[in-house]
Amino acid sequence: MKLVRKQNDWLPTILGDLLTENRLDVPNYENFSIPAVNIFENLTTFVVELAAPGLKKDNFAIEIEENLLKVSAEVKQESETSQEQEEFKYSRKEFGYSKFKRNFTLPESVKSEDIKASYENGVLQITLPKKEEKKALKKMVEIS
Repeated sequence: MKLVRKQNDWLPTILGDLLTENRLDVPNYENFSIPAVNIFENLTTFVVELAAPGLKKDNFAIEIEENLLKVSAEVKQESETSQEQEEFKYSRKEFGYSKFKRNFTLPESVKSEDIKASYENGVLQITLPKKEEKKALKKMVEIS
């Protein structure tokens, strides 16, 4: 993953714009855009955050199948009225997820029955609690 696009001096900018690194930069961008994800953990939980602004919590489906967390969303696009079509026309539309699906492999240390999710300010947050680790039994053995 590249964060900064390097300028190649030997490649003219006209050709550089044609050879974009972003393969999703096509006319139907919104049809297969995938939300960005943050995953972090602390001592008791893993947390998965998906950036999906403009959706409602009813649009999401979260499933757990064996050791796989499946997150998907689908939004049915309402047809625009003719008045809205006359008011403005998009020259480029890059956000507005119509549907997406993301899968995450869960570690064995997750308690799948206690997974919780919330959706606030355009971020879907899934909290995955960890199982309590069995503490090793420490025992002194007497030598006879």
